[in-house]
Amino acid sequence: MTDTSTPTSPATERKADGQADVEADVEADVQARRDGAAPASARVDRLFLAGREVPATGPRELRRTEPVDGRSGTVLVPATDDEVAAAVGAAWDARATWRRTAPADRASALRAAARAVDDAADELGAALTAETGRLLRQSVESAHVAASILEEAATTGLGAAGRTLAGASSAVDVVRREPHGVVAVVTPWNDPFPAAAGLLAAALVTGNTVVHKPSERCPDAGWRMARLVAEALPPGVLEVVNGDGATGAAIVADPRVALVAQVGSSATGRRIASVVGARGGRVLLENGGKDPLVVDAGVDPRWAAEQIATGAFTNSGQLCTSVERVYVHEDVADAVVAELVRIAQAMTVGDPRDDATDLGPMVDAEQLAVVDAQVRGAVEAGARVLAGGAPLDRPGAWYPPTVVDGCPDDVDLLTEETFGPVAAVRRVASFDQALRLADAGRYGLAATVLTPDMANALRAAEELEVGTVKVNAVFGGAPGGSADPRRDSGAGAGYGPDLLSAMTVLKAIHLEAAPRP
Repeated sequence: MTDTSTPTSPATERKADGQADVEADVEADVQARRDGAAPASARVDRLFLAGREVPATGPRELRRTEPVDGRSGTVLVPATDDEVAAAVGAAWDARATWRRTAPADRASALRAAARAVDDAADELGAALTAETGRLLRQSVESAHVAASILEEAATTGLGAAGRTLAGASSAVDVVRREPHGVVAVVTPWNDPFPAAAGLLAAALVTGNTVVHKPSERCPDAGWRMARLVAEALPPGVLEVVNGDGATGAAIVADPRVALVAQVGSSATGRRIASVVGARGGRVLLENGGKDPLVVDAGVDPRWAAEQIATGAFTNSGQLCTSVERVYVHEDVADAVVAELVRIAQAMTVGDPRDDATDLGPMVDAEQLAVVDAQVRGAVEAGARVLAGGAPLDRPGAWYPPTVVDGCPDDVDLLTEETFGPVAAVRRVASFDQALRLADAGRYGLAATVLTPDMANALRAAEELEVGTVKVNAVFGGAPGGSADPRRDSGAGAGYGPDLLSAMTVLKAIHLEAAPRP
């Protein structure tokens, strides 16, 4: 057991190694943002290796642009291949000790990490908003959610670690769950705190050591939270390596990494699966989505429109489970679309730090261009823009809440991931047609069905080949659930108790007493 009488924690000891200066810089940036001033752009040129923060020595620099106003943003110095190898090596060296650490002590470390993340929620939220444009109140709340996930894993991770088999009375037969060893965790920019917390907590509480790479699109926010978690753990248990796709490729190619857990694009997921599979490793992937929402006949049009708007416009449509396709029964289509247009036109688009704002900017000009091209392509194919439909003429990466009606089935706006604040509407003649279209395509992450008909609700739950089906609520769900994405949306449970299982491997043990001489 851990010596609880020790007066100082690893985090306290590291204050003398420059950590206090780092936290002072964070607080200064947060206060500057609250005061309306422009804080100095962040520079992410550090790594967390073998229990301490060290400078990144690589020659490359990646420069981000702040989505709110287009000014120069975070500067990232990606880790070198040697630094990646050192991180994996430190995690490899620490794996045996961490595996033998009592599960209760591993859980205690996660609780300490949860407290640190929760206490720093304001600072983390400010960093995320600066880099991605997410509404500040949502960014701060997402940090609190991440803390809750870490805390929850400290409890759920102490459950059964195997099972006893019904063997001979003269023997003991068990199946036990053991950690993989070194796990790589690669996380996205759009909801980075909960995504990282879920994967890190599941890997760590089950006895794995971790090499973590936050997204290069929010390097400052991702680094800050990862560092807080790493500080609560023994050296080598969580290595934090900052960088881009080349950095991630070096991590996943290392044969000492037994499992790669990635949340991000389908293209990246396929490349990871190919590399890791070729060397006999395992993957957990939550990738792209093109989530449909079906509106059945007989629903209240205003309520349906509110559900669509929530699903399509939250975080500027940049969530893995954002609503990207809307199939509306023709009996209610006119009323639903009219109400949806009213909601979109009434939304306040502005500074994400302002509580009055409903919609902030997109993450960057690159993603803005994807959305704009898809909307233009749909219009050229015959669709009609009823609200929004073009980038806003202001510095930064701004796209308004957009409603597009009459979308043909084969346009990119209905087949490819959009990741923007666009409600793409396709009118249907029947619930049968809606289900068939909703289940088409290469993605299978989630789907929503709005219906007053219980038979239709049950049928949708049965027939839709997706990881999650939501009926009459675009967001929501109880704790303890798990889901497997389908097709190009990934592979393996991304959350819940089944994620804990996926972070382990099974070993069968048969034990008999030796005969007496």
